[in-house]
Amino acid sequence: MRVFVAGAAGAVGQQLLPQLVAQGHQVTAATRTPAKAGRLRELGAEPTVVDGLDAMAVGEAVARAEPDAVIHQMTSLAGDVDMRHFDRMFAVTNRLRTQGTDHLLAAAAAAGARRFIAQSYTGWSNIREGGPVKTEDDPLDPNPPAAQRESLAAIEYLERVVPAAPMQGIVLRYGSFYGPGASDAFVDLVRKRRLPIIGDGAGVWSFLHIRDAAAAAVAALEHGRPGVYNVVDDEPARVAEWLPFLAQAVGAKPPRRVPVWLGRLAAGEVAVSAMTQIRGSSNARAKRELGWQPAWPSWREGFARGLSDAEPARGATGRR
Repeated sequence: MRVFVAGAAGAVGQQLLPQLVAQGHQVTAATRTPAKAGRLRELGAEPTVVDGLDAMAVGEAVARAEPDAVIHQMTSLAGDVDMRHFDRMFAVTNRLRTQGTDHLLAAAAAAGARRFIAQSYTGWSNIREGGPVKTEDDPLDPNPPAAQRESLAAIEYLERVVPAAPMQGIVLRYGSFYGPGASDAFVDLVRKRRLPIIGDGAGVWSFLHIRDAAAAAVAALEHGRPGVYNVVDDEPARVAEWLPFLAQAVGAKPPRRVPVWLGRLAAGEVAVSAMTQIRGSSNARAKRELGWQPAWPSWREGFARGLSDAEPARGATGRR
């Protein structure tokens, strides 16, 4: 296929391009940063420089590419992690998930693209009631912490408009990323003992190796009905379980433990929710309908061997 990848210079994009090229696809890779164009060419794609929030520029770039499929991987996360001001930290990403999605959808439709694949997220967005693991049929959180309301609204918007698009629209809800280029800052917090377990650490996280995220996008080019798919590994886990394991895997001291009141005072309600209340996600639909399998099925193996450029023993295509 001719594939247009928006946000191609990001963590997922740089893993995605080589996988697309290896499958024989002709790839146009979009970035808003001119200095990154050379890297995209090295990965086998034809680079184009475009701001995802500029509707006219997006339309022109997609029209030139004449894609059969468009893949939306645009996010913008820079600077220090600030859980207390979560929506402020995600402000540009939220615009890319709303306005940016609209621009890409319009351009894809005008160009006659047959399939549209968009990145979303699963984890803190799940409803924080009931069992520990949620499927795509469970509702999103009806009452998120105040500092996450705008970010959840952006996710809800993307997940509503993409499956309703005139082409085949697929949303991939990625879990919490780790792996090359995706978790360095997170691991640094663990090494510095700046990521404590708050309260009972009962919050359930679903992780995803960055190469498995890319492999799911490749699989979605040819498989799956329009809709939403959780793309996570096979083992949702409580913070109290995975965080000490990660600390040991990277040679750090065990994480500190702090009571809820202190965690709320120091980091805010979003951090407390992530550590004590959030729910994990099931990947059964993605495995069944996309024909996708994680090459790193458990964060245990991934944290021990997959944080750097190491490959799993059976390869990183995510297929078996």
